[in-house]
Amino acid sequence: MYEHIALKLQLSPQELERESLRLFLRHQLRLVESQLFSLAHKYGVHTIAELDKLVQNGAIHEEDAFEDFFEFDYLESTRDMLRASLQELV
Repeated sequence: MYEHIALKLQLSPQELERESLRLFLRHQLRLVESQLFSLAHKYGVHTIAELDKLVQNGAIHEEDAFEDFFEFDYLESTRDMLRASLQELV
């Protein structure tokens, strides 16, 4: 299937595969970054470290931010992995 479509687009199957992967990774990165933005906006922070400081200082109750804290951490890790994967494609 890749070969047929690549031929129509005048690309090698490898070029089509690489560009498809790049587009997929960029799309995933945009989704993750939008989720991170929403969480950051909710707490008025930019990073998980800033959120942690607010919890440590008592500005936010730990039980109120518990699930969001882990989601924020997961999303930051996913963002970093996606960025690294995109760099590998260069």
